[in-house]
Amino acid sequence: MRMRALVLTAFAMIAVPAYAQTPQPATDPGPPLSGYPRKALGLPTAAELTTATYVRDVIYGHRDGMALTYDVFKPLKPNGALVVNMVSAGWRSSWGPPEERQARYQWLLDKGFTVVALHHASAPRFPLTDAVKDIRLGMRHIKLHAAEYGADPARIGVWGASAGGHLSLVAGLMADDGDPAAENPLERSGNRVRAVVAYFPPTDLDVLLAGRPRQGAIDFDEGLRASVSPVHFADARDPPVLIISGGADKGVPIAQSEMMKAALDKAGVTNELKVFPDADHDFYVKGNPVKTDSIALEAMNAMVAWFELQLK
Repeated sequence: MRMRALVLTAFAMIAVPAYAQTPQPATDPGPPLSGYPRKALGLPTAAELTTATYVRDVIYGHRDGMALTYDVFKPLKPNGALVVNMVSAGWRSSWGPPEERQARYQWLLDKGFTVVALHHASAPRFPLTDAVKDIRLGMRHIKLHAAEYGADPARIGVWGASAGGHLSLVAGLMADDGDPAAENPLERSGNRVRAVVAYFPPTDLDVLLAGRPRQGAIDFDEGLRASVSPVHFADARDPPVLIISGGADKGVPIAQSEMMKAALDKAGVTNELKVFPDADHDFYVKGNPVKTDSIALEAMNAMVAWFELQLK
């Protein structure tokens, strides 16, 4: 009995501290990924999975012997329009199975939009200058094959957040009708789109990257920054642009969006800048996850409404 008491006492001395040190759940889970409402970052429900089919791993090109791909999400009741999401955060383009990512696109799928998740060669191996080339090539392939996915090639929009927002502006403002003399047959096809939505996008890389060390995605010749800055490419042929940003964004300051709007206004391009004054990058409001999620949801609804208006 005495031995048993000693064992129980020893067990209690071990168990109680372990229990006391169990971490409590965080009250603020931190910013959502690239401005998505939190429920969009989880797995889709069984019911949602029945609303779309997939065309997986479509190869649109190669870089250093590796395939460049996109995935297509086809709604069961298509409206004939297509939205391309630039999968990019910090110019990293992380792949995930379509059935795990569908929740991010459910707002669009429910409205009948075909969605394409476009991937590019990714940092840190490849700089953002390569990402720009990749998504411009990918848009040519998507437009050329849109009809195969049940969409009208004349009704294509692009959308992304942060680095993806930058690439969405690149796709919309740096588009062309193709080069008939290009060696790559794909580059003979045009890549113009009809609408753009960009969340908190970098627009002038000379300003944004000034003084920052050249590493990862931004490790490239500084003389090339202007050539991949959408703010320098606004002209009258550009499609309508919606920019949604946080007024307290410390990662990509609101001035980047304001400069882009000014350039679009000067070029006579239809555009709108929607600002959430309290939101930091990714629409994050520190200490207020409910407000963060509310802003992300409002932004998502504004994005869908913009495409409904511009791609109808």
